[in-house]
Amino acid sequence: MSDNMPASLDSGAQDTKENGPHLGAKGPDAADQIECNSIPNGESGSAAATRLFNKRWLIVFLFSSYSLSNAYQWIQYGIISNIIMKFYNVESFAVDWLSMVYMLTYIPFIFPVTWLLDKKGLRVTALVANALNCAGTWIKVASARPDLFWVTMLGQFASSLAQVFILGMPSRLASVWFGADEVSTACSIGVFGNQMGIAIGFLVPPILVPNVDEMDELAHHIRIMFYISAGVATVIFILVVIVFQERPEIPPTQAQAQARSIPPDEYSYTASILRLLCNKPFMLLVVSYGLNVGCFYAVSTLLNRMIIEHYPGEEVNAGRIGLTIVIAGMVGSLICGIWLDKTKTYKQTTLLVYLLSLIGMLVYAFTLNLGHLWVVFITAGVLGFFMTGYLPLGFEFAVELTYPESEGTSSGLLNCSAQIFGIIFTISQGKIIDKWGTLAGNVFLCIFLLIGTVMTGFIKSDLRRQKANLQAEVQTVSKTTADLEGGVSPPEILKEGKL
Repeated sequence: MSDNMPASLDSGAQDTKENGPHLGAKGPDAADQIECNSIPNGESGSAAATRLFNKRWLIVFLFSSYSLSNAYQWIQYGIISNIIMKFYNVESFAVDWLSMVYMLTYIPFIFPVTWLLDKKGLRVTALVANALNCAGTWIKVASARPDLFWVTMLGQFASSLAQVFILGMPSRLASVWFGADEVSTACSIGVFGNQMGIAIGFLVPPILVPNVDEMDELAHHIRIMFYISAGVATVIFILVVIVFQERPEIPPTQAQAQARSIPPDEYSYTASILRLLCNKPFMLLVVSYGLNVGCFYAVSTLLNRMIIEHYPGEEVNAGRIGLTIVIAGMVGSLICGIWLDKTKTYKQTTLLVYLLSLIGMLVYAFTLNLGHLWVVFITAGVLGFFMTGYLPLGFEFAVELTYPESEGTSSGLLNCSAQIFGIIFTISQGKIIDKWGTLAGNVFLCIFLLIGTVMTGFIKSDLRRQKANLQAEVQTVSKTTADLEGGVSPPEILKEGKL
């Protein structure tokens, strides 16, 4: 396809000669009524050459790196909120906004950014994201003075704007570069970088910025923290400029090959949004995804306050608990991604992980005040494994429910929902904690996780992408058989090789 077209078709049909026919491996949801979905805008003619390039792994890991750099900045203030309050002489609510600005910025900018991703492609989006991310880090370097809270907020705003260009890319990048049996794993790796950034954001700031009373010494420590993040962001920006590529020369799937020939004027971004808003299973997922991820945002933002209330002076351990949540979630994400690629059981896996997130949140809520930090580490790890592990499940389930719409558009709507609920839950839970304590605040989140679990159960599992995969395989097998019977050799499919 041209760079201007959405890549949702890209993940549709993997060439049979690359992976072999596997009609029985797709599960009952995809196997029924294969004939109901054709490959939109595609031709059922002879198969084109496809190829998987080794460079696809470099691209996805480079994306994960700049996603890491950006996600680190989201939580770097919140995990040392008591120290930031003292240094800048501001209220806790002002420090909470250093996290919530990431959520607020996303809401108005997601639609123009998604349009840019569809029209200009991956490379332009990556360059803009890294330019903004790098600018934000250097603005913060200049804000390491007690009277410059507004400057640090400005830098955080620039970084939050960069996030809008990042969050919707994993599923799009996976479709453009990876084969049909790799997309869930590749999407998990993309999300993995974001989670790793949050993990480092929990761990490093409490170590770099100790809770000292001398303001000049505190400013020195904060400045070092800012310089490190600026240096890392700058190096990654340079690598993206040099290395990051829009798409492989030869498409990875038959659907990608077909989509590249589609004229760009056949795609309407507005019509795509309207179709998604009328897709009832997807809209149920949008709300349930927002509830789950919004709870994660609230817990992450307020973690320092919750831990310090029960374990005074344990700022470093609060960061380590946050690290435990995210590391466990990263493992959960990778396991879920691999599981989906193998089984294609999207609804069943999503519902189970959602239910276990609710159970994990209940256990965490009722054990936080027992007075044993080791218990908190264990319960937080269990919570993170399922709650953070849910992230790639939501992305990939959305792509299945909305095929052949752009992955950037569907994931953008998911993330928009998460930001809205994240702001609501963070503000509400913060107020509840101030008035009634941490237990009441966590039970408040459990109620909404229960609602999200019930909503997930009502989602109709219409796996459109899998049905398109099956139909493409049937067509390819039928044509290959006909060619062989007629004495015509089937087209040669290039094997995986290096760029």
